[in-house]
Amino acid sequence: MTTGTRADLVAAEDVLLFVNAAITATGQREFHSGAHGQQLSLDFLHAYVRVNYRRVYAASLALDINDHNAARIVHGLLEHAADASAEEKATEGRLIAARLARMPPQRVYRLFRGLRSAKVNNRRTRAIMRDWLAGRPDPAHDAVKYRAGLKTAARHAHLRLNDGAAATGEAQGDPRDTELGAFLFRPGRLPRYRHRLLDAWRRAHYAQGAVDELPFTVAEGFAARHGMEREAFLDRMTPRMTRLERLRTQGQRGRATPSELPADVDLTVMPLTRLALYVLTFGTELRVRHRARLTAALRAAARRAVGPHEGSWGRVAAVLDDSYSSSGSGEKRRRPLAVALACHFLLEALAAPGAYTALWTSGARDPLLVRPWGPTPLGIRVLDALEHGPERLVIVSDGWDNAPPGLAGEVLRVWRTRLDPEGRTAVIHLNPVYDADGFDVRRLAPGVPTAGIRDAEDLAALVGIARFSEGRTGLAELYAYLDRQVARFVDAPPGGPR
Repeated sequence: MTTGTRADLVAAEDVLLFVNAAITATGQREFHSGAHGQQLSLDFLHAYVRVNYRRVYAASLALDINDHNAARIVHGLLEHAADASAEEKATEGRLIAARLARMPPQRVYRLFRGLRSAKVNNRRTRAIMRDWLAGRPDPAHDAVKYRAGLKTAARHAHLRLNDGAAATGEAQGDPRDTELGAFLFRPGRLPRYRHRLLDAWRRAHYAQGAVDELPFTVAEGFAARHGMEREAFLDRMTPRMTRLERLRTQGQRGRATPSELPADVDLTVMPLTRLALYVLTFGTELRVRHRARLTAALRAAARRAVGPHEGSWGRVAAVLDDSYSSSGSGEKRRRPLAVALACHFLLEALAAPGAYTALWTSGARDPLLVRPWGPTPLGIRVLDALEHGPERLVIVSDGWDNAPPGLAGEVLRVWRTRLDPEGRTAVIHLNPVYDADGFDVRRLAPGVPTAGIRDAEDLAALVGIARFSEGRTGLAELYAYLDRQVARFVDAPPGGPR
């Protein structure tokens, strides 16, 4: 492995610091830090990396960062376009287009509103808006569901709205001179609309029957306006709800903790981490009663996530944090525990058959029944895991080792320097929680690679990038890795792997 200069190693550390933050931090409150501190920390990191490592800042869009930071990166690149060369702008344009195609539309429209508020209106920004809107499958649906966002984008980028396509170019006349434009900018001026959804929105103002034809989030406002009974409204709208909307309204239709597993929720199509979050909303009794179905769904999701790598990791041991701090915060309720639970099933799928050992910090033996409680005796669990002689040891924890404090770091230091200097056992620490005070995810030991993680599905990719945090590779190797990720990302279809 090549060793870089001291300056290269420092630069690599700065880059990895930002990548870890972009994966885990969302500017929301965590168990050990508040939202304000998170936002200030992120503000500094984004500005620092954009100014000093713009190439890496843009390349981060090709990594498994969260949508919050992806939107901030796009905004930063477009707002400070003058700092980039023509070649950099071309690469950034492809990355931005590929990333926006993978982001939820509501986040993209929020980004466009932010660009308008910041008065970012250069040619590249308008072209990106135009191309993204032109790729939307149903402009009328967006006009109804994301009315303010589409209206802002059309006005800011000077787009002419077309009834069959969202945008056809710049400065081609008044955007209000079409049915879609009239709907957005002159509501109520037309007696009726040719498009079924636009006309349903018009009729929903005075006819309850038209409410059922609208997207759920839009129909909610009309239902309240008409005084419709909530439970009856939800029953009528269930066929039109997305899977996530059905999950969100589940608590509104009874208790926050479900008393029964809903029959209309298809567990077989849910991504692994989201499924783990869903399972943790159930009480112990319900999890026990549906153990077979829930476990089968989690294992099937894990197998889908690992794909052809199933069983390829040999002997694997995992130390998984289910201490009280894994309860997360009001904004990220049980998120750290859900990541640990999802990682458990993913590592079980990656390990050779019968060669996986899971050790929870609480001593729990049944992963389906884990709950956040107790201290974090990471050091003791790491010792137990190493006794099994694994080829890989994966630690999933927020890094707050407190029973006793610092034992895990000392165990790992002695293990690496004295007992296993050849590195027969590969050790990696995956941390789902951003530490605002340290501008990074909390680490256990200097010699142990640490990476931030948001979704367990990204585990294998994060293991690859975490090796750069060991301090034995320089900036050239990291840049080569990022270039490969960028090439794969811009060429992959929006629904394909990253």
